[in-house]
Amino acid sequence: MALYLDYGATSPVRKEVLNAMLPFFSERYGNPGSIHDMGSQAYTHIQLAREQLAYALGASSSREILFTSSGTEANNLAIIGAALHNKKRGNHIITTAIEHPSVLEACRFLEQSGFLITYLPVDSYGRISISDMKKAIKADTILVSVMAANNEVGTIQPIKEISYLLKGKDILFHTDAVQFFGKLPCKVTDLGVDLLSTGSHKIYGPKGIGALFVRKGVRLQPLLYGGGQERNWRPSTLNTPAIVGFGKAASLLTEELEEESIRQCQLRDYCWQQLQQLGDNVVLNGHPTNRLPNNLNVSFQRLEGQAILLELNRKQIYVSSGSACSAGKHAPSHVLMAMGNDLDNAYQSLRFTLGRETTKADIDYLLTELKKITHYLKSII
Repeated sequence: MALYLDYGATSPVRKEVLNAMLPFFSERYGNPGSIHDMGSQAYTHIQLAREQLAYALGASSSREILFTSSGTEANNLAIIGAALHNKKRGNHIITTAIEHPSVLEACRFLEQSGFLITYLPVDSYGRISISDMKKAIKADTILVSVMAANNEVGTIQPIKEISYLLKGKDILFHTDAVQFFGKLPCKVTDLGVDLLSTGSHKIYGPKGIGALFVRKGVRLQPLLYGGGQERNWRPSTLNTPAIVGFGKAASLLTEELEEESIRQCQLRDYCWQQLQQLGDNVVLNGHPTNRLPNNLNVSFQRLEGQAILLELNRKQIYVSSGSACSAGKHAPSHVLMAMGNDLDNAYQSLRFTLGRETTKADIDYLLTELKKITHYLKSII
């Protein structure tokens, strides 16, 4: 049987979401910018989706939700847009060494434009130190960007504590919550952030649509030009079907978040407990408890992670050796290396990410096949 355990890379579109989207491909296909009835229909449903997402995120107004093409674009707009708009106040930005490539590459772009970036280190669990953050803040710091939870190892960052530290300072606070949203409560007021990025396809919505929460009063410089959509910050014809799907997915997750989070956490812990019985010196990567409920990242010492992955793939069991956004790069995980791992441990890692459809029987099947595969690989070393 086929077994998908790579929900950290993407998730299937829920039937309810697909059904909500379908009419906007061939029946209600009007441009939401048009003033006739067909356009107004599309616009009305986009506004509904904006309200659904605002509710899921605990935003004070749907006007604080800006639609983008992806979480990657949301990260780029938050970081580059905020930096360029506020460059007269300062040129210093703080982030971490384990951010998603869309954050790190945006920061590297800004470095080439004269901005100074501080990349905070993390401990062996993948968490930053609040004292390090405090020391890094300078008079010309204009932005802090720290992911809510790491996409590879699942470690959750102290976002509320960072927010408290920045309180009263004229520094914008952005968090990449693409992996976090949909797994744990993600209310922008509780987190205390000014900007928050998220994406649809991690929460059983369609690909090609993301969103950026922009707290009222925050201003950004647009990265695209040519239209007045999304308050002039993100011009282009709005992707009505995808936006409708995103809104529907967000509304569904709010109804079942707590129960599903507990269930996946129990499955994850069961899987880890059983993995330790393999006797192969399996090492947990990331924080043992302060991690996403669906994420389990481990290293099989003396066995290459990619070799295990390929053997699992032959059995139609689909997992990951890291971030899908880094697929094709034969390089060690920058996250694991920043956590102090050596090259061997970084190359020996696998990421199992669970989802709504994952069952205990699935985990038992995975464990059975993993035992066979690790035994086989050890025999040919």
